[in-house]
Amino acid sequence: MALTLRRRGPSTFERASDGSMTLIEHVRELRNRLFWASLGIVAGLIVGFVISHWAFDILSAPYCALPSSKGAHGCEFITLGVTDQLVLRLKIALWLGLLLGAPVWLYQLWAFVAPGLHRHERKWAYIFVAISVPLFAAGAVLAYSVVGHSLSFIMEAGVLGAPTKLEVTSYIGFVMNMILLFGAAFEFPLVLLMLNFTGVVTGRKLLSWWRIVVFLSFGFAAIATPDPGPFGMTLLAACMSLLYFLAVGVAILNDRRRGRGREMYADLDDDEISALADDRQPVGAADRIEAPAPIDTPAPVDKPLPLEGRYDDMT
Repeated sequence: MALTLRRRGPSTFERASDGSMTLIEHVRELRNRLFWASLGIVAGLIVGFVISHWAFDILSAPYCALPSSKGAHGCEFITLGVTDQLVLRLKIALWLGLLLGAPVWLYQLWAFVAPGLHRHERKWAYIFVAISVPLFAAGAVLAYSVVGHSLSFIMEAGVLGAPTKLEVTSYIGFVMNMILLFGAAFEFPLVLLMLNFTGVVTGRKLLSWWRIVVFLSFGFAAIATPDPGPFGMTLLAACMSLLYFLAVGVAILNDRRRGRGREMYADLDDDEISALADDRQPVGAADRIEAPAPIDTPAPVDKPLPLEGRYDDMT
């Protein structure tokens, strides 16, 4: 008995790329990918709930290093509600679930969006995602360091004049907001690179904005950092400015690679006359134009056949 190989049809990615999928099939694919993304988040949530105590110990380390946090049972917080501790553990587990489940839900998101992109756009998307992860991690580490150095000063500079015990929910929310804020600030160079790689702005144009960018970096750092002292603000602003100049350097190299700024009229002034050869010729007397020939009368159109006589039995 001869064996026959069944040819597989085009994959979902190929059908979505060539536009052969219907609207209902796209909606069904979105439903399936949301389902798998939700499973990834739920799995991460379960793991995050298990390791939530370990994550809480890391987040509370800057506060626990203060002498005022020590009590009869070690580091102590203040709780105002009966369910505050359980709700806080669930919040930490949710944050960890989003982080641990990121490979799953990011892949599902990418698999749904990627068919609508060109090949080079997908390549640059891989590069930008690979760069954004360590940048966000660097911002998170910097935020944790700033909180550790500025927490003692913030508490001692208050109206009470001495460090006091903190409410656990507000403290953990404060630390997480700082981590998210610093991590998002470190993604700013990627926005500039995306504008440059898509041809919206050149590297020289980005470099001409350096005064404004440095000023806005210090202004953002002054608002974002909780420490009114110069340490946290200067550290964040210096990191943002350094990343900006690195992004500008990469943008200038990209412009040179693509040949931007070397167009045909790039070196000409707007008011300069174009150096064209003077090949003007004198205009002589115009030739005589003959009179137009008369147009023949159109032939009459044949009367169309009846409808039942236009086709035979076969057609």
